[in-house]
Amino acid sequence: MNWDIDQPFTLDIRVEADDIDELGHANNAVYVRWLERCAWQHSISLGLGLEQYRELDRAMAVVRHEIDYLAAAYAGEELCMGTWIISWDSKLRMTRHFQLLRKSDGVTLLRARTTFACIEMSSGKPKRMPSLFVEGYGKGLSLQEQI
Repeated sequence: MNWDIDQPFTLDIRVEADDIDELGHANNAVYVRWLERCAWQHSISLGLGLEQYRELDRAMAVVRHEIDYLAAAYAGEELCMGTWIISWDSKLRMTRHFQLLRKSDGVTLLRARTTFACIEMSSGKPKRMPSLFVEGYGKGLSLQEQI
């Protein structure tokens, strides 16, 4: 796979019939669902799942998506989504880069960036990242140059 940055966290995706819209390809909203699923799986792999979020009363909430849809995905295709944490301030904000590749030919279908802010779940207000977030997400930070 021709990844933008080495060593992504990856999630395999199969395009299902329910993902297809009236134009015959995966709907753009489905891509956003895949971004979310990949980010969650990466967070879980770093030891930061919903259980930890609830215990700490903290969560990383999306504040901005930037998505470039480069090519369409069709029913039955096998895809691979990669993600990297490319920047963070270890206090409030974190940015992920995503790349979606079609396995059969290696074509990049999507590139995206998502910015997250740490919030207190009980109030929805921005709050500083707890030390568990700093440690966990710090392990996932890509040390390569940003794209």
